[in-house]
Amino acid sequence: MKFAQPLQSALLIKRYKRFLADIKLPDGEIRTIHCANTGAMTGCAEPGSTVWFSTSDNPKRKYPNSWELTHTLAGDWICVNTAQANKLVTEAINKGAITELRGYSSLKTEVKYGSENSRIDILLEDDSKPACYIEVKSVTLLENGQGYFPDAVTTRGQKHLRELMEVAQSGQRAVLFFAILHSGIENVAAAHHIDPNYHQLIKEAEKAGVEIISYKAKLSQHDIELHTCIEFSHP
Repeated sequence: MKFAQPLQSALLIKRYKRFLADIKLPDGEIRTIHCANTGAMTGCAEPGSTVWFSTSDNPKRKYPNSWELTHTLAGDWICVNTAQANKLVTEAINKGAITELRGYSSLKTEVKYGSENSRIDILLEDDSKPACYIEVKSVTLLENGQGYFPDAVTTRGQKHLRELMEVAQSGQRAVLFFAILHSGIENVAAAHHIDPNYHQLIKEAEKAGVEIISYKAKLSQHDIELHTCIEFSHP
């Protein structure tokens, strides 16, 4: 996925109110930008890191700039705009880059499903096989060399696991897809120390037939591409 326009860089001053961040441009200007990430962003928003941001041409936006990437003081690249994860996975499936998800003739997004009134991120269908329901999660938390999801308690994520279990038990294919959007993460696990309920549910989901697929992205200020399958571990 190439960025539609070249990103600009600035130094991060602080992130606050979840959706806002103050940055300092190379010419010294202080600017407030939008942050499309509701998570804790642990390790992704350290003051002094380099922020790469896009600019919207929508004149109605109060904050036309959006935080896309962080280049950390340790040298890691992180995509902090969680809205990009679904686009990346969709693009990779359409290109045939996700080996485990090849062979379907139809791809739809944001399809209603489940008893808890959810919307599946991606639905793959083909007349020759059961449908495949894919829930996409963006992974950016790195602690002591280990990647984790989630980075905060997620009741929404717990609901998605229950919905995927229902799909698997109905005889269709259910996939939890971790898009690893942090260059320093080499494997991922459920964050048992952050959300023990999610950790327990993911173990139940695997037993119920939910597949877990994890792919790491190559990131730069020019583009992002999912390219390498990595391990999901069980701490």
